[in-house]
Amino acid sequence: MTNRKNFDTIIIGGSYAGLSAAMALGRSLRKVLIIDSGMPCNRQTPHSHNFITQDGKKPAAIAKKALKQVLKYPTVKLVRGLAVHGMKTENGFLIATKSGEEFHAKKLVFATGIKDKLPAIKGFAECWGISIVHCPYCHGYELLGQKTGILANGERAFHLASLVNNLTADTTILTTGKAEFTAEQISKFQRHNIKIVETDIHKLEQKKGHIKNVIFTDGTKVAFQALYAAVPFVQHSDIPAALGCELTEHGYIKTDPFQKTTVEGVFACGDNVNMMRSVANAVYSGNLAGAMVNKALTDDWF
Repeated sequence: MTNRKNFDTIIIGGSYAGLSAAMALGRSLRKVLIIDSGMPCNRQTPHSHNFITQDGKKPAAIAKKALKQVLKYPTVKLVRGLAVHGMKTENGFLIATKSGEEFHAKKLVFATGIKDKLPAIKGFAECWGISIVHCPYCHGYELLGQKTGILANGERAFHLASLVNNLTADTTILTTGKAEFTAEQISKFQRHNIKIVETDIHKLEQKKGHIKNVIFTDGTKVAFQALYAAVPFVQHSDIPAALGCELTEHGYIKTDPFQKTTVEGVFACGDNVNMMRSVANAVYSGNLAGAMVNKALTDDWF
């Protein structure tokens, strides 16, 4: 809770991208408020990888350390809450939280991430981020040599299969319906001994998030140790769209190379703007967003 209601910048989302933006702004003595609900999308993931100096650390531990470092800067404040409403004002923006608090800022940064729309398959949600993963770069090495399934179809499945093929010799694509591949793609699957199963999935057998078997609707059972899944998503916050921020054809917030959205004074960073869904990329884009917001604030008065 904070008694001060007016800020240079409000950052909505206090995970890696948001905290990175806050650090850049705090080091320039900007008055910053971070509003964070405390529910990051990777909260179930046991370890973070492919981020130099932090490889193998727990995501929550990285975020905790980052928050502690960011809040050492005296102009940065944190409110635990869910931002539910935003509007343009004469001097900037107003953001309201679910608890009824209202805050004002000259600039906004959305580091709100995305929300995965998990399939209604029993056992899937329990495994998501543990033994069912989205990215070979983030998780592939830890699944090295394991019996692996790819829950996807078409181009997305082909792309994942090509990357996973370097990490395991036992891969099966689970299309949950008629396979949508070209003759050339099927030929490549055959050359690399990648199997295709079109039968719908009934449920997953798992223990504490670790997949054991896939049970299909025809009653057959196949053992797997890991699954890659390409699941659809929506923006975690609908405030950017309500403010007029354009989305890309893939559903990400549209930004220029400097993290600026299509609405003047509004910036975005992290998973909500880029398919490169990793801690390293979130930190980078957040740092850039913070620097660009500071430049915009400087340009306004200098």
